[in-house]
Formats: sequence, structure tokens, C-alpha cells
Amino acid sequence: MTIKFRVIERSQPGVTGGGEKMFYAAPVVSGTTTLEDLTQLIEKISTLSGADVHAAIYALVDVAISRLEEGEIVRLGELGSLRISLSSGGKSTASAIKASDVKGAKVIFTPGKRIKKMIKSAKFQKQ
Repeated sequence: MTIKFRVIERSQPGVTGGGEKMFYAAPVVSGTTTLEDLTQLIEKISTLSGADVHAAIYALVDVAISRLEEGEIVRLGELGSLRISLSSGGKSTASAIKASDVKGAKVIFTPGKRIKKMIKSAKFQKQ
């Protein structure tokens, strides 16, 4: 598999005025696949109807949100896993940490083995 990339110019992060500009590789995005697209593609390669696929994906989102809120890691088989990560300020003692110290939360996606293998074996082509 070949992943196409383009070259972009960026300023140095954290440097006032941008610092010395450098060039970096960035993936070429050739389009978007929507939920409807995924539904149709899965419908073609399975015995499920499009309505069943669509309903299952929406149910997965609802259940994943519920499990993440409960503090669980959501493992999605070969796709990967989702988990919550928090950002907070540091304190000198554990008892000093309060809920107000949490600055934000995000969901971390960790790819499964097949996706990791695809990335590891990918070839790159400058466009």
C-alpha cells in the first residue's frame, strides 16, 4: 500500500514570531467516507441490510459513550480501542487534587493489530 504525501511549510511551535520555517511531509487527503458510505460498503459484503448496519453503528456510539463515562476502555476488536485521557494541573500531594484541577478530557484511539501492521508496512510516495 502506498500513502501519498505532500510537502507543507510550518513555523517552529512555541517560538515567538514563528522562528525558522521548516518543511514537513503531510498526508494527501483524497476525500471523505461518510457513515452512509460505510453502511453501503458493509451492506455489500455482508448479509446485513443497510438499516441493520446503520442501527448497529449508532448503537455502538451510544454504548461506547456509556462505557467511557463509566471509566472503561472500549475494545473494538481488530479496529482498536478507545479510552479517556485527562489533562490537569500538578499538585504536591494527592489530596490537593480536586475536580476543578481537571482542565480537559479527550478520547484516545489506539489502533488494533491490523491497522498497526498496515501503517508499519506502508510505503510513501511524494505527490
